[in-house]
Amino acid sequence: MTDTPTPSEPSAELAFAHLDLPPALLQGVDALGYDRMTPVQAQALPAILDGRDVIAQAPTGSGKTAAFGLGLLARIDPSRIQTRALVLCPTRELADQVGKQLRRLAVGIPNLKLSILCGGMSLGPQLASLEHDPHVVVGTPGRIQELLRKKALHLRGVQVLVLDEADRMLDMGFEEAIREIVGKTPADRQGLLFSATFPDAIRSVAADFLRDPVEVSVGAEAAAPAIDQRFVEVEASRKTQALATLLVQERPEACVVFCNMRRDVDEVAGSLQHYGFSALALHGDMEQRDRDEVLVRFANRSCSVLVASDVAARGLDVEDLAMVVNFDVPSDADTYVHRIGRTGRAGKGGRAFTLVDPREGTRVAAVEARMGSRARWERVQPISGKPGDVPPAAMATLRIDAGRTDKLRPGDIVGALTGDAGLKADMIGKIDVFATRSYVAVARRQAAHAVARLREGRIKGKRFRVNPL
Repeated sequence: MTDTPTPSEPSAELAFAHLDLPPALLQGVDALGYDRMTPVQAQALPAILDGRDVIAQAPTGSGKTAAFGLGLLARIDPSRIQTRALVLCPTRELADQVGKQLRRLAVGIPNLKLSILCGGMSLGPQLASLEHDPHVVVGTPGRIQELLRKKALHLRGVQVLVLDEADRMLDMGFEEAIREIVGKTPADRQGLLFSATFPDAIRSVAADFLRDPVEVSVGAEAAAPAIDQRFVEVEASRKTQALATLLVQERPEACVVFCNMRRDVDEVAGSLQHYGFSALALHGDMEQRDRDEVLVRFANRSCSVLVASDVAARGLDVEDLAMVVNFDVPSDADTYVHRIGRTGRAGKGGRAFTLVDPREGTRVAAVEARMGSRARWERVQPISGKPGDVPPAAMATLRIDAGRTDKLRPGDIVGALTGDAGLKADMIGKIDVFATRSYVAVARRQAAHAVARLREGRIKGKRFRVNPL
């Protein structure tokens, strides 16, 4: 008699242990708390582990990083000092996110070297890090192209090449760089292409660099079944007021507002700030340090509303994102699916609102066709004047002008806050330590006190500049 798995147990065909994974990688899977494969992992991983090329369409939150990550790590021999895997990403934020997850998956692999090589960072340290070839490289096309031309990066030993978020890389004009990079890898290497959408340009690139690929497609319904989607008709001139009404009514702890046009991002964020919301803008024209700080503040809950362009938001990794708002209807339905897929992850509830100017009806029809259901409409009365009950962000961020180069660790910051500053541990939130600076979230009501005490005291026996953001 065959035993039937209980609901708390993964069925055999969806358990990672069912795959032919090295024990070291199962250790990484356990460390991340994964118990069963997501649909994209279940469909793609067997082919990837079998050495097949794969082209996969999957929305945000579907688990694609672990799919290609486990595949490429399974082929790494740490004793061989040579770059064996290359992952290309459209933005530094996504490259950082992918690199961190690969490191966590590789926790059981001793002496594995992974380098994140992106633009917006000093070239010198990256050149120095390449004196000894890393086993795995994660980077953006422009910087990888630059390092190849300087002959600092060597791809002759690459076994696995991954294009992650390939559609956005093409949108950003990286096709020429991608083709140059692909041309530097061995002809017999494995190719894996992951994309949220499959426009003709993606098909063309796939045809040129993949060999007889296995095709995998995971729809939004597999990744985000718990999203309540609503459409709101409102004149373009009153969209900001309607957005403010939604934010006051819904009171999300974290919300991403997507704008189609980059120029609208700053304007919408500025209007929300005027209304009293903890809102920040994120787009590609910003300096990298400013983008880093915005992402840190949104992830640590000291900013409750992030207004972003699609490209800039790639790589955004925020747990429990309660709400997404499309300030405009996206120009294509796949982008709509990708945007709303950022909420309602892992079976948790999420809400997605789309503000629709009467002239955007054709785009709504395209979304309905893509989703296979009729749009659900909701009436919203745009506010007049400044709302008086805007919910504040729960946390505030402090910036410390010291980081890894100063041997500063998260534990040192916690020790200073709970010691000299006198904060209780539950008043301290997320801590991010960069090379020359660090960020810590503290309960908003305690921020001024924490800044004053840290300025008077010491962190790890030293005085560092501390400022609120």
